[in-house]
Amino acid sequence: MSNVSPSGTPMAASPLTRAVLEIDEYASGLGWDRPARLFALVDTARLRAQEPGLASQLGLDGGEAAAFTPIEQEELPAGKPLDEFLGTIAWPDAVAGCALTVERLMLPPSAEASVPDGLNEAALAKWVARHPDRQEVRMTVAVLRNGAREAAIRLREKDSPNEVLTGADLVPGLADALAATFES
Repeated sequence: MSNVSPSGTPMAASPLTRAVLEIDEYASGLGWDRPARLFALVDTARLRAQEPGLASQLGLDGGEAAAFTPIEQEELPAGKPLDEFLGTIAWPDAVAGCALTVERLMLPPSAEASVPDGLNEAALAKWVARHPDRQEVRMTVAVLRNGAREAAIRLREKDSPNEVLTGADLVPGLADALAATFES
């Protein structure tokens, strides 16, 4: 008996981890160099009970379904900083959580000591983009109303479902920003 589901998601993973990996797999299928994508996470059982037509349209009307169903939201506005955009979001009660997938350049911890002092955000971004040890990553971060968090990070150079790193505290700043969308 394998501990991996037919979709490749670890069966022992929490429902939130499974949702994050499902979104990561979806984003992977779209390819790289894509804009950030925002998802509402809804309780699948509640969706089936309250919106059977929508559940059917999403293919959730038969068989075993995941605990959370990610529903992609409209495209994020171009040119608006992500933190500003997230500050404008208020979710309806039916949304149990949310997730965001975004691509970024990252440096290994060993490169932090060589960052020049006094760079503004734009200059720092240019410096990182030129650094020889930079790595392109896709981060998928999800939070629930109850405070649960999960993230997945996929390196472009190791673009394989078997190479995706998961953990609750991988991208704490983005998780905090997403959690703030549930504060009234």
